[in-house]
Amino acid sequence: MDTGQASSSSPAPDALADLPQRPLWRSLIKLARPMQWSKSAFVLIGPLYGLKDLVEQGASVQRVALVAFLAAGAFALVSSACYVVNDIQDRVADRAHPRKRRRPIASGQIGVGVAWAYAGVLALAGLGLLATIGPPTMGWVALCLGLYAANVLLYSMWLKHVLIADVISLALGFVLRVMGGCAAAGIEPSTWLLNVTLFLSMFLAFGKRLGERRTLGTLTGDSGAAVAHRRVQAGYTDTLLQMAVVVTAVSTLLTYGSYIQALGAQHVVGFNLMWITMLPAFYGMLRAIVMLERGAFDDPTELAVHDRPFQLAALLFVGLTIGLLWRAGVHGVGDLPG
Repeated sequence: MDTGQASSSSPAPDALADLPQRPLWRSLIKLARPMQWSKSAFVLIGPLYGLKDLVEQGASVQRVALVAFLAAGAFALVSSACYVVNDIQDRVADRAHPRKRRRPIASGQIGVGVAWAYAGVLALAGLGLLATIGPPTMGWVALCLGLYAANVLLYSMWLKHVLIADVISLALGFVLRVMGGCAAAGIEPSTWLLNVTLFLSMFLAFGKRLGERRTLGTLTGDSGAAVAHRRVQAGYTDTLLQMAVVVTAVSTLLTYGSYIQALGAQHVVGFNLMWITMLPAFYGMLRAIVMLERGAFDDPTELAVHDRPFQLAALLFVGLTIGLLWRAGVHGVGDLPG
């Protein structure tokens, strides 16, 4: 991990050769990685699945939605601040990556000093949004947000170089998002929810490692470029990552399947309607595995943004889930398990 000031402000001569220059404001927007804000949707999961219990306890749907979205916004802004710090730390390694070399800091379009100031502004904006949630839940959300930021910074400075611990750290970021959403709504996260989140996020992290190896040359048997880009790749192999991706995908689906089975009669109209959500979930995860294995994408987030079949599966899953849980929450169909 390079921390030298010189290499950050003066990129390699060819780093800018084929990259178009853009206005500073556009580079700042790109540096914040707004596409990654989609990960803050994990903050909304707890309030959604716990909606019925919250309504029964006297909370209004509008209030639950408001605090959930405020918490998601706070996580999005603080995560952007952490991404800026990560890009500062990774600026040299990113120049060896065909896509990441275009990042504003790696390409030299934003200097390190400006980047540090920008990270501070984003973090303060996130904290300001958090303050609007108000007591009594704000303190618990702040704790989750602080742990999230500490985990991301620890990852950027150390854990990303430690085999397996790098993936666990990434997964913990998603778990903390879910816990932050639960804290904002004032509900306790269930073991089901935490397990599904852990397995799914580990699938995403292992998938990203596999995607990087594929896009950087291991389809031809050469892992040198992947190792040059991410040092921890030296400890992984294609076979290990393939097995890890499959194991975590199966664990996610089995855990989620057990969850909807545990709902029992809560969504039954002839049969358990929640079972239908297994179909797009199963298709989406297998589609992600296929595309990552082919080297079509090096990041599940990129796949989610650009792959139409995966997007349709995700939209179908989200639409069915929201519709069924909203029906249970608003019309009081049964009791969801804790």
